[in-house]
Amino acid sequence: MALTHPRSAASLLLVTAILSVAGLATAGGSSGFTGGVTVFWGRNKNEGSLAEACDTGRYTIVVISFLDVFGHGKYHLDLSGHDLSTVAAGIKHCQSRALVYLSIGGFGNQYSLPTTQSAIDLADHLWYTYMAGHKEGVHRPFDDAEIDGIDFFIEHGSPDNYDVLAKRLWSFNKGFRGRTPVQLSATPRCRYPDRLVDKALATGVVGRINVRFYDDSYCAAHWQQEWGKWTAAYPTQDTQVYVGVPASEKVVGYMHPEYVHYGVVPVVKKAVSYTGFMIWDRYSDRQTNYSSNIVQWT
Repeated sequence: MALTHPRSAASLLLVTAILSVAGLATAGGSSGFTGGVTVFWGRNKNEGSLAEACDTGRYTIVVISFLDVFGHGKYHLDLSGHDLSTVAAGIKHCQSRALVYLSIGGFGNQYSLPTTQSAIDLADHLWYTYMAGHKEGVHRPFDDAEIDGIDFFIEHGSPDNYDVLAKRLWSFNKGFRGRTPVQLSATPRCRYPDRLVDKALATGVVGRINVRFYDDSYCAAHWQQEWGKWTAAYPTQDTQVYVGVPASEKVVGYMHPEYVHYGVVPVVKKAVSYTGFMIWDRYSDRQTNYSSNIVQWT
């Protein structure tokens, strides 16, 4: 839960996927894109099902969270008590209108990539357990449903070997024509650079960045300055940058919808790499209906 207080290739394939799945038009801000809305799902059993989230019609990407244990030969998926038997159907239902990612990491402390081999092992686990890879004898929690991408939500530890993970995951796209079975995103904290994902981003294969402008009083006060740093570092649509905001006013960094409309959107749309908003999280959004406003202005 939230606390209360080669780059061109990746981008081109990601833009194509988002436009084809979500039907986004190229109009709106200076970036030339009508932005999308990403939401994190899986942090509260009372947030409703995955299918219900997608049926709102507001989200272009839904991120299932989290795979919160990895790196030492053990893996664990934490969906806050959701019934896993229903998730496969939810993924397939969502994919008629949105992309579905799985986020790794989160707020726990039982993950790391201590060696190159541990990164390779995690990539293989993700590919064969959740994505388009299928291997006899490998248990798939989501049955035959295949998620579209992996998100790096790294909160602690060393940044080492996440670059190896990113490159290994991206390598699985070789041999596929007409679709990209592995897409990658990262969800860093707002202060640029975030050392925990910097090496992964430097590979050039991470096509989306959800910058978290919340859970940090500095970011709440200086979001525009940090936004400028991120979009200067990623100045084109080769890497798409999203504005991460909380849907609950109880979270540090909450932005009232009117402020988003009049104070945030006109600023962020000036950046070519701006591509939309990320909402934390589905449970809060279901309570506040926050994204019903955001989706109109992105």
